[in-house]
Amino acid sequence: METRKKCITLVLGGVRSGKSRYAQRVASCFERVTVIATARPVDSEMRAKISQHRRKRPAGWKTVEAPLKLSKAIDLESQQADVLLVDCLTLFVANVMGATNGAKKAPRKRIDHVCEAIRASKASIVVVSNEVGGGVVPAFRSGRIYRDLLGQMNQQVAEIADKVILMVAGVAVTVKECAAN
Repeated sequence: METRKKCITLVLGGVRSGKSRYAQRVASCFERVTVIATARPVDSEMRAKISQHRRKRPAGWKTVEAPLKLSKAIDLESQQADVLLVDCLTLFVANVMGATNGAKKAPRKRIDHVCEAIRASKASIVVVSNEVGGGVVPAFRSGRIYRDLLGQMNQQVAEIADKVILMVAGVAVTVKECAAN
């Protein structure tokens, strides 16, 4: 039986750039797949989007919902899966900001814990996130804080990732790839 080296892949891109579709393609190369979803069904539009994502996944994939306890989900699920597909950091950061009511250190601590869990994972991980560095500067302070937190989290995950992919109009552009051992 062939054993794979653990691989961390970060898939970044704008809205509707094909991030989730690409991440699913990567995850489909593994036998035991667990999707860790961070979305909350807060309105009809989000419920429809969650339903659409579920329909596009293979029936045999396990799904765990972790809108706030992402590091714990990664720790637990990496024990049994070959790959974890985390979709997505964008919503996780928004959830954390909402849960901490603007406390400055709480979101940073949770982000650090997620990065530690990714590093310690026994399974390979594919992480999806929006690239916010090329967007408009938000008009409101909370938007700028959110953009900065997500940008910092993306940087931290990219630093520990073996591979970073930028999705542009459905096309995968390799930003970082470690040489094969």
